Amino acid sequence: MGRYFEEFNTGDVIESPSRVVTTEDIDAFVRLTGDNNRLHTDDAFAQSQGFPRRIAHGALVLSVATGLAWQTGILEDTTRAFRGITDWKFTLPVHPGDAIRIRGTITELKAYPRMKSGAVAIGLTVMNDAGQTVCTGSLSMLMAMRPAV
Repeated sequence: MGRYFEEFNTGDVIESPSRVVTTEDIDAFVRLTGDNNRLHTDDAFAQSQGFPRRIAHGALVLSVATGLAWQTGILEDTTRAFRGITDWKFTLPVHPGDAIRIRGTITELKAYPRMKSGAVAIGLTVMNDAGQTVCTGSLSMLMAMRPAV
C-alpha cells in the first residue's frame, strides 16, 4: 500500500532501484510512438551526430522515470491522478545498456479536503549508473487522504 497524502512531508526523499534501458525498450518505443528519428534507431547515424551510439528518446526516459517512482511503492493504490510534469530538462543522453534510477524530493503539498485528496509535487533527478544527472523535473500527483475511521 502506498502513502496517503497525510503521510508525505516536504523534504521527504525517495529513491528507486535502477533499471537498464535496453535496445528492445527503444525499439518498442519507436513502434509505440512512431518516432523513428535515426538518433534512436541507427548507431552509425547517431555517431555522425556526435553520439557514441544511438540514444533513448527523452520521452522514454521520462516514462521509465515515472515507472521507477511507482516502483518505490509510495504511489501504489493511493494515487488518484497524475496531475502534470513541469520544468523537465534533459542534460545527458541515455544509451542502450545504461542503468538509470531516480531520487525524488517532496517539494510541495496542497490539501483538497472536499476531494478527500491532496496534491504532492515530487522534484525528480534521474541519474545514470555513473551517478550523473541525465534529466530533472517535477511530477505532481493527486493522492488520496486517509479514510475516516
